[in-house]
Amino acid sequence: MKNFFVSLLTLQIFFIGAQSFVPNPPELDLKSYILIEPNTNTVIAEFNSDAQIEPASMTKVMTSYVIADQIDNDLIDLEDEVFISNKAWKMEGSRMFIEAGKRVSVSDLLKGIIIQSGNDASVALAEYAGGTEDGFVDLMNAYAGSLGLRNTLFQNATGLPDSNHFTSTGDLAKLTASFIERFPEHYSTYKEKQYTYNGIKQLNRNRLLWKDDSSDGVKTGHTESAGYCLIGSAKRGEMRLITVVAGSPSDNARFDSSQRLLEYGFRFFATQKQLAKDQSLKSIKVWGGQKESVEIGSAKDVYVTLPRMVFKDLVVNYNYKNNLKAPIVKGQIIGSIDIVSQDKIVSTSELVALEDVEAKGFFGRLWSSIWYWILSLFGLTGD
Repeated sequence: MKNFFVSLLTLQIFFIGAQSFVPNPPELDLKSYILIEPNTNTVIAEFNSDAQIEPASMTKVMTSYVIADQIDNDLIDLEDEVFISNKAWKMEGSRMFIEAGKRVSVSDLLKGIIIQSGNDASVALAEYAGGTEDGFVDLMNAYAGSLGLRNTLFQNATGLPDSNHFTSTGDLAKLTASFIERFPEHYSTYKEKQYTYNGIKQLNRNRLLWKDDSSDGVKTGHTESAGYCLIGSAKRGEMRLITVVAGSPSDNARFDSSQRLLEYGFRFFATQKQLAKDQSLKSIKVWGGQKESVEIGSAKDVYVTLPRMVFKDLVVNYNYKNNLKAPIVKGQIIGSIDIVSQDKIVSTSELVALEDVEAKGFFGRLWSSIWYWILSLFGLTGD
């Protein structure tokens, strides 16, 4: 009987602990890494994610980002024919094998950058979009500034080594998240496993595309000084994860590290919708309005990313003043909504009016003001 009670007590302790237990991220042989859920801007795991790293060919995510934005703004077109310079043709490193003096479409060059990691394609498009590669680099750094990439400075469009060419895993994760959100059609090219140009078929260097069906990007990188690097992304259900690893000791190790981080995130965390756009959450009193109350709610769908076992304990707090005065316009900010997990605010969003409430006529407003004043004398307005 004594053994029975000891076992029962042990089982109770296990279940109590299991409710809040999230294991530490895997131990990885990396200079830096980060794992994020981009739609909720949640960092799930990181190590030295603000430290400067050499991005190598991960640079090409920014190269293709600039081109995608220029296409969306009608500054260039996918069908434009780009003249290939001697500089582009002679580029060292990975290539898509374009030829000097010929013209190649922007569409083909983008695939050469994204799938084949072509340095030649990167310089060709940089010269086309920026006049020169240096001019394009100015664009890259301007975009980096607009995205808030505080640990990033580019010197070229390819990622070839340069002592003043650097970024961080945190910045690359932020860049990739923006790419996926803003240019989903262009981003879809990152999941293509191969591309043939000029009779030469090359496979996408991102082997995560073969290891995991949920993986849809993003970009490898390697130089002797940078080590083996990788930006990876995968989506399962409502949850997308982005991982960036830098300074891995081998080609295989970077993919194993990325896969372990992705599995850790998907296994122990989840992304769930907590508030629906335009769903009425509360009804509050309106003074001097043609309606006595107004429905309020969230102006957008609100998702949160948290350890799987804590969702049942979430608390939603509404912050607003009672007894609003008409007129009220639909979309008007009334207050804020805090989602709280384990006494910590994990999400804050705007609380807005979901409908118009017109004011009463002059005498109606006057009477409401008098009545409001009388109640306020006795502290009954609820403000």
